[in-house]
Amino acid sequence: MPDLGPHAAFIIAAYAATFVAIAALAFFIVEDDRRQRRVLRELEARGVRRRSAAASPEPKRKPAAKPARKARS
Repeated sequence: MPDLGPHAAFIIAAYAATFVAIAALAFFIVEDDRRQRRVLRELEARGVRRRSAAASPEPKRKPAAKPARKARS
């Protein structure tokens, strides 16, 4: 192990805290993904479908109207 000098305890604690924080974030991301997938499966089982899964393409929009020109005086 490298010599960390008189601040070894602080350095090791900082690395440990960083590791715990990143591990916690990864855990919550994985758990949220599982929960979202479970909710999606339940909704699809009830017949609710995603709008992005629609078979018909998106309707075309009308072009925006041009603003009226001001009359010169």
